[in-house]
Amino acid sequence: MIKVSKRRWAVVLVSSCYSMCNAFQWIQYAAINNIFMYFYGVSSFAIDWLSMCYMLAYIPLLLPVAWLLKKFGLRTIALTGSALNCLGAWVKVGSPQPHLFPVTVLGQVICSVAQVFILGMPSRIASVWFGDDEVSTACSIAVLGNQLGIALGFLVPAVSAPNIDDPDELAYHISIMFYITAGVATLLFILVLIVFKEKPKHPPSRNQCLSYAFVSPDASFLSSIISVFKKQNFVLLFISYGLNAGAFYALCTLLNRMVIFHYTGEGMIVGRIGLTITVAGMLGTVISGIWLDRTKTYKETTLVLYIMTLVGMAGYTGTLNLGHLWIVYITAGIIGFSITGYLTLGFEFAMELTYPESEVVSSCLLNVSAQVFGIIFTISQGQIMDNYGTMPGNIFLCVLLTLGAVLTAFIKADLRRQRLLKIFREIEVIGG
Repeated sequence: MIKVSKRRWAVVLVSSCYSMCNAFQWIQYAAINNIFMYFYGVSSFAIDWLSMCYMLAYIPLLLPVAWLLKKFGLRTIALTGSALNCLGAWVKVGSPQPHLFPVTVLGQVICSVAQVFILGMPSRIASVWFGDDEVSTACSIAVLGNQLGIALGFLVPAVSAPNIDDPDELAYHISIMFYITAGVATLLFILVLIVFKEKPKHPPSRNQCLSYAFVSPDASFLSSIISVFKKQNFVLLFISYGLNAGAFYALCTLLNRMVIFHYTGEGMIVGRIGLTITVAGMLGTVISGIWLDRTKTYKETTLVLYIMTLVGMAGYTGTLNLGHLWIVYITAGIIGFSITGYLTLGFEFAMELTYPESEVVSSCLLNVSAQVFGIIFTISQGQIMDNYGTMPGNIFLCVLLTLGAVLTAFIKADLRRQRLLKIFREIEVIGG
């Protein structure tokens, strides 16, 4: 029996919320890089690593977490991710003292391990809990929480921790922010404990029924990876997705440094630009999800969003140093709308190109690509900015996005899942 569960919306909303909390903790240091540099007495590169440790942790932990998901299921992974996120937040509560930078690093590392359990969940939750015509929308909602967390991560620290010289007063403001974050993370862990179930009683879609039929329970994660990389279209998506996501991670991590360079003492501007990027990104995520559910035009939408990202990045690069903030906000909004919409769409496109392999495999691999490119781009752009200025650093990202757009144009829209569904429907029509 194919039947959707009423619980599905609660599951995806709770998942979206704890992803939000984890994403907030990812960017909260980079958003006020200069303030944390002063407070802890460390270099900007050390603060950058508080963001990049998220990217670094994902790479070696991918296979163990994928094995745990296969062995113990969706609920166990959700509980572990939210518990680690909560633990990391509470560790950071004990770190608002200038000599306790190692404690804040420990808390952030724990949160970075938590995101390994969180990042690949949207596509898995969408496919396990939602019907054929809801999958893209559900995946968008799940990813939306991550983007909302980034938005809050840019805004809240800029408001909570003012740029003041008194270390004691600054410690007080940082402490309040950490306590509120830990409280929210604790509440979300309790909600996961109550709301999250392994899977619905009945398969919610034909895709799930077909997945049960075609995917061998004995298939190993490694064999699935090998199978997926034999598909040329996925390899192209793997690279182009990494280029796009890596540019996004670098932009978010280094935003404070590049804005402060041109607008000295204007920390709130960083928060507003970051908020513009992520709010526009949330809109792009929702619209992309709804559009895909209705049209299934994966290749076309992917290419359009990639080109929009490149245009927005070129505009941002050329206008950041002109002093006209309204233009910067517009170009940042274009980047956010297109780049975040693309990141959501990439999961769904990968599922189509690799079907009937588990969506866990494709989403994990795309995230690995994003983390690897994110580390490389963040370090490289940071060094370029330090030695040559912000414009050459942003031109560096424009060149890489151009390469990604070209690779995207060569991806063939081999929609395996949709093709099988079409055959399934035709058989139903003939049979009944």
